[in-house]
Amino acid sequence: MEWPAYLDEYEKLVIGMNTPKVVIDNAVCPTATLVKVDSASRKHGVLLEAIHVLTDLNLSVKKAYISSDGRWFMDVFHVTDQFGNKLTDDSVISYLEQSLDTGNPEINRSHRCEGLTALELTGTDRPGLLSEVFAVLADLQCDVVEVTVWTHNGRVACILFLKDQLSGSPLDDAQRIHRIESRLRHVLEGDHGVRSGKTAVTTMAVAHPDSRLHQLMLADRDYERGSSAPASSTFVSVQNWDERGYSVVNVQCCDRPKLLFDIVCTLTDMQYVVFHGTIDTDGDSAHQEFYIRHRNGSLIDSEAERHRVIQCLQAAIERRASGGTRLELCIEDRPGLLSDVTRTFRENGLLVTRAEASTKGDMASDVFYVTDAAGQAADPKAIEAVRLKIGFDHLKVKEEQRPRFCRKESTDREASPGGVGTGLFYLGSLVRRNLYNLGLIKSCS
Repeated sequence: MEWPAYLDEYEKLVIGMNTPKVVIDNAVCPTATLVKVDSASRKHGVLLEAIHVLTDLNLSVKKAYISSDGRWFMDVFHVTDQFGNKLTDDSVISYLEQSLDTGNPEINRSHRCEGLTALELTGTDRPGLLSEVFAVLADLQCDVVEVTVWTHNGRVACILFLKDQLSGSPLDDAQRIHRIESRLRHVLEGDHGVRSGKTAVTTMAVAHPDSRLHQLMLADRDYERGSSAPASSTFVSVQNWDERGYSVVNVQCCDRPKLLFDIVCTLTDMQYVVFHGTIDTDGDSAHQEFYIRHRNGSLIDSEAERHRVIQCLQAAIERRASGGTRLELCIEDRPGLLSDVTRTFRENGLLVTRAEASTKGDMASDVFYVTDAAGQAADPKAIEAVRLKIGFDHLKVKEEQRPRFCRKESTDREASPGGVGTGLFYLGSLVRRNLYNLGLIKSCS
């Protein structure tokens, strides 16, 4: 690093200590690329920022080791690309090195939807809701450039990026924005549900829609389950290790892309700091363990707080795992396209459980996960009817994804309230395992 001439030696030392040292190594592990970040500063959210960089590149984290003593931190990730291969593209490696430099946190914050108007929606999910939302926007001459939709536990959250259909400019007229919000709020509230819908138009940059969707659904309390809702099949336990001053969170479920991000994002949003952690995958199974404290230094000290953390983490894992048949749409973009497509889904009895839609140039590239109106597997005849209407060459069935959650916990763990006393096997070996995997000691036995 070349320092400006005006910096004295002390300033150089301070800057050097607080600038993360990023190492990307393909020689250590035969099956994955090792990405190591260490620094003398552990600001709230820094771990999430590093994980964000990895997930933005669609990298899979196979193993990870997180260590921090409050003065220094070291995070080690074993990653592969989306095909399970080590990273060999020099441009990707260079991008990782620059983006993980949290001394320059804005390097990876330029979202392609800058200059557009962001619209946030939350409310009660129901069949045909998205069709009505897109129909209102088309009627008001709003062009949807990008949208991400999540549904979970009867709730829906959506972030849309809009521009004026005629001028291509952001929506900046206060009266028009008020009219958009009013009509969409009426659609979201409908004649159903007890909790009202919410709309918000913002001119602030939404750098990470996924983070914002987690925040919206957390604020909307989608983690609360009614008496008739099925119990979560994702295993989460929370216990305190009083001797070392940590609350310990254990998660066991099926592995999937962005799992680590979803968990750490929720812990960060709930104002917890991860000091240590281990992430391990074995085939389709994932085991993640975190040693946390609240930002004020306190532990999880009540049964109500412990229960809420468990519920929120279960919801965070399940939001992105909405079941359904995956439909991919690639077609020339036009005004009202999303309104027409989602209306066709509705007319054929299909419910959209999750969606990601974007435009690049003149082409629309959209992904929808659909079920029948009851949340069961979509009728193949209904899907074929939709494809016939939209065009077989434009709308393709890729795979059927069902929610899958792996549980490996023993009956002893299930029998112990909150798992207290059952995760202690991991506690005593955490530091040794981390030091061994970081190459700082020769044995973890």
